[in-house]
Amino acid sequence: MFHVSTAMTNVSAVVPDYMEAYARISDLNLHLNIFEKAWAAWYEYMQNDVLATGIMSFVMHEMVYFGRSLPWIIIDTIPYFRKWKIQNTKIPTAAEQWRCTYLVLLSHFTVELPQIWLFHPMCKYFGMSTDVPFPAWTTIAYQVAIFFVLEDAWHYWFHRLFHWGPFYKYIHKIHHTYSAPFGLAAEYASPIEVMMLGFGTVGIPIVWCAMTGNLHVLTMYIWIVLRLFQAIDAHSGYEFPWSLHHFLPFWAGAEHHDVHHEKFVGNFASSFRWWDYMLDTEATPESMKRRREKKLATAAKKAQ
Repeated sequence: MFHVSTAMTNVSAVVPDYMEAYARISDLNLHLNIFEKAWAAWYEYMQNDVLATGIMSFVMHEMVYFGRSLPWIIIDTIPYFRKWKIQNTKIPTAAEQWRCTYLVLLSHFTVELPQIWLFHPMCKYFGMSTDVPFPAWTTIAYQVAIFFVLEDAWHYWFHRLFHWGPFYKYIHKIHHTYSAPFGLAAEYASPIEVMMLGFGTVGIPIVWCAMTGNLHVLTMYIWIVLRLFQAIDAHSGYEFPWSLHHFLPFWAGAEHHDVHHEKFVGNFASSFRWWDYMLDTEATPESMKRRREKKLATAAKKAQ
């Protein structure tokens, strides 16, 4: 195994450029693939593990968040797609998009950036690996699947809590500024909510690593990218015939979350539907009809 931090101590104090670092790694590590060589070269080039992980983490987050939001911004400007818009009379204006972008960026730089700079020390403290070669794809797949399930449970209970009284008024109400959500609004929230719900995304893998001693930062990145895609798509406001929940009935998606923003109740889970189904917090015509019939039956029974 190639240990990044160890390799850095064996090179000169100054590496002229990234390509030279890549060539050096390639010459000495023929068994690595191109992505592993690029990864190791980045750490060698930076000469500082904290900066290397911090910059990579922040840039990755910003590129994925705004890169995945961009197609939804474009779709909102094209009338052809209105037939798939769930709340098709509520199209976000350019002013709303810019205001949302400003506040999301403010949150990223003031709330998330300081945490990202502490990410590498936390990785090392809890035993998270930054070395190459990367773990097997099967290991990455099962760990990401576990994180999806655990984060969904965390999100359900804290999201439901945020809809209670003062928590909603002083914390969660900011996220409900837009009753018809759009992609950029996925992380439009108060700093407290960002930290509490964000723990499900970042904290759960760290706890997993502390308990098992088996987690690579690459797996963490893949998980975060997929979670960002899920969150942004759930806020997109569009329901297509090819939307994922048509093929995976337990998947939540935009159709599930859009109702939550429109009605301000129910559908608290992030990725899956099972918590809302089991605890009767679904906000669908079928579930509301079922609850109404149950309420009427209970009232009739008491009247007897």
